[in-house]
Amino acid sequence: MDQAYLRAHPQHLPTFLTHQRIRETPVGGGSVSAAHRLTLDDGTSLFAKSWRSGAAPEGFFAAEAAGLAWLRAAGAPVPEVIVTLPEMIAMEWIEPGEPTRAAAEQLGRDLAELHRSGAEAFGAPWPGFIGPLPLDNTPAPGPWGPWFAERRLRPYLKMSADRGALSAAEVTLVERTINFLESYGVSEAPSRTHGDLWPGNVLWAADGRARLIDPAAQGGHRETDLAELALFGGVTHLETVLGAYQEVHPLADGWRDRVPLHQLHLMLVHTAAFGASYRDAVRVTAEAALRGV
Repeated sequence: MDQAYLRAHPQHLPTFLTHQRIRETPVGGGSVSAAHRLTLDDGTSLFAKSWRSGAAPEGFFAAEAAGLAWLRAAGAPVPEVIVTLPEMIAMEWIEPGEPTRAAAEQLGRDLAELHRSGAEAFGAPWPGFIGPLPLDNTPAPGPWGPWFAERRLRPYLKMSADRGALSAAEVTLVERTINFLESYGVSEAPSRTHGDLWPGNVLWAADGRARLIDPAAQGGHRETDLAELALFGGVTHLETVLGAYQEVHPLADGWRDRVPLHQLHLMLVHTAAFGASYRDAVRVTAEAALRGV
């Protein structure tokens, strides 16, 4: 069992795992997927993910594979996918390393080139997911503001309210933010974006180049990717990343004021998926977004 065999016969991977024909070592996963390192007979390794509990939603791993391929086609530093099945995905193993300023500069340049490669529309040609939740990727020509409001904010606001994760006051606050969207004046042509670029989805590799992992890839606003890098304490060497980005693909004036608006999408995804523990984060982010108008 080696990579060449798996590429030719991907459907056999679950059988080999069931019969313990491949060494399988658990590694850190997330709240959605269980992750393992698979060591093949030729000594190479793969990184494999499966749904943590029960069957994965239809198309879940196919969406990740499509997104990785789309980003890779633009030259983005993402892992190569080896196997995609309804129940799992396996890709090349990236040996983890330490974040360095040189790697951060390269990450900024990589993101700038990715975004500059563009997208045909907002959304994507495949049904999407973000975390465990569906993501409406129906392609839309724009403008960005109404698309962001109706496809990226309102659906997760409704899910959050329906599960009781947000109070009526917080729902009203987010609605006010949505109503001010047109005041930001930041509409751009769609960029090719990672779509879920919080710091945990940047893998600092031993070869000195950071990789982008676990995408919700889509045509989106490039400021959204960069704003998400600042969440949860921020990616290491964030200002170095942003400085290198600006040298390649400068951002529009006032972009720092718009960071909370772009972060609001992922905050609402968290209340929709994980509940009221993220309520305060939604409120603080929405209040900051309104101050930026």
